Amino acid sequence: MRLVVLTPHFAPDLAPTGVVVTRLVEELAERDHEIEVITSLPWYRDHRIEPGYEGKLVRTEDAPWGRIIRLHPFPTSDKTDLVRRAASFIGFTALSVLKGRKGARVDGVLALSPPLTLGLAGRAIADRRHAAYVFNIQDVFPDIAIELGYLSNATLIRSAKALERRCYERADAITVLSEDLKANVARKVSDPSKIRVIPNFVDTATIQPGEHENEYRREHGLEGKTVVMYAGNVGLSQSLDLFIDAAVALRDDPSLHFVINGTGAARTELEDHARGLSNVTFVDPQPIERLAEVLAAADIHVVVLKKGLARSSVPSKTFSILAAGRPFVASVDPGSEIAEIADRSGAGISVPPNDAEAFVKAIDHLIEHPDERIGMGENARSFVEAWASPAAVAATYEDLFAELRGPS
Repeated sequence: MRLVVLTPHFAPDLAPTGVVVTRLVEELAERDHEIEVITSLPWYRDHRIEPGYEGKLVRTEDAPWGRIIRLHPFPTSDKTDLVRRAASFIGFTALSVLKGRKGARVDGVLALSPPLTLGLAGRAIADRRHAAYVFNIQDVFPDIAIELGYLSNATLIRSAKALERRCYERADAITVLSEDLKANVARKVSDPSKIRVIPNFVDTATIQPGEHENEYRREHGLEGKTVVMYAGNVGLSQSLDLFIDAAVALRDDPSLHFVINGTGAARTELEDHARGLSNVTFVDPQPIERLAEVLAAADIHVVVLKKGLARSSVPSKTFSILAAGRPFVASVDPGSEIAEIADRSGAGISVPPNDAEAFVKAIDHLIEHPDERIGMGENARSFVEAWASPAAVAATYEDLFAELRGPS
């Protein structure tokens, strides 16, 4: 099949979505499909165009499996400035339609959200190129923006929800990451049967359990420590104040250290909150090649989402933690997909969101029971190997496009 993939991020961009989509494209290519990727110029790390990519609105690259069209994303570093973010999304979306509608007929188009506007771009490209159209939802918008309080104007909310419904209705199929997200989207469409659950996968060949005392630890003075780590986007959806509060509560233990590995809109405020704490270290995002090493350096990982968001978002870092064979503490809504994964895998402890006491208690329990941590890490690896391999996810997408396309 000939496919178009429309995604906000793609390698070498370090965004979690970009990592997932890059591997999906590689797996589809292994299955002899020709692929055209439409994406942004790399910008995620510093929220500006990376060196070597400046100076052009559009760059086209040949790939062994097809080609990559990189477009200017008009980046903004302030996620709370909805006007500028909307302008960025609209600019990137308009360029996507302009470039994506050019070209020969294809069999399928896959577009990812957020940004939600790519839902309309995907439909426009699919119509022009006579293709089946699948809309993938990584996070449900505008629900997250409303829950966080960043979208409160009633008129804007109505407009955003109308756009959301239009994007859903115009897709031939909608893929979501969990049953929670499926239930959310099902309430907003006339035909819920077109919603399919396809989880994000993790590269279990690249991300494997590794030695704790590795080069990453040596670089950051973590040798011999029990390390509690948050690795990922330091954004507005994550309740990372809980993480700093836990560091404060447990600061009298000299063998314990807390690490935030990542960047994002909330990092400056968090660094202010942690000022004066000798048991907290902030580390900039690492090259994707070091992901397994970074994850292995922790004894305990955390997944933290603000109240109400775990039913609209499934952080891909959860799958990477499982692949690394490490236990995790999740501060998420009870009954959400992440809470269920913690329970089913036997690899995590989930506590209610924004409950600092329960969060600290869960971390302290794992600190005090190292043998239990080891067993949970083994459970994590076994669970993810049986559940979320890249090849299985690529095969599911292949089957879905074949079903939508119908007989050749």
